[in-house]
Amino acid sequence: MATEALRAYRTVLRATRRTFAGDIEMLRGSAAEVRKKFEENRHVTSPDEVNRLLEEAREASHFISNMIVQAKLNDRGGYEIKPEKEHIGATLEFPSEEMLKKHKK
Repeated sequence: MATEALRAYRTVLRATRRTFAGDIEMLRGSAAEVRKKFEENRHVTSPDEVNRLLEEAREASHFISNMIVQAKLNDRGGYEIKPEKEHIGATLEFPSEEMLKKHKK
């Protein structure tokens, strides 16, 4: 089970690194959040609970990889997104102006 948990941890981190490539703030924040979630459940021993948590990690990795597209600030001051083939079928949601302003700081 520990090997599977480590594999799941690395898979989620890889998904965040791909999705947030070039965005240091999001990379740090997402890595910290992933680590926190795995640390919170480090002492879970029930096989059913471990399997449930591993499934959640698989779902999180899939969601991050397939449902999130990182917008990038272009040289004209606007944001651009470049969805990849894995994003086919994802719902497109734009962040609010407030979120964008907060992130620029």
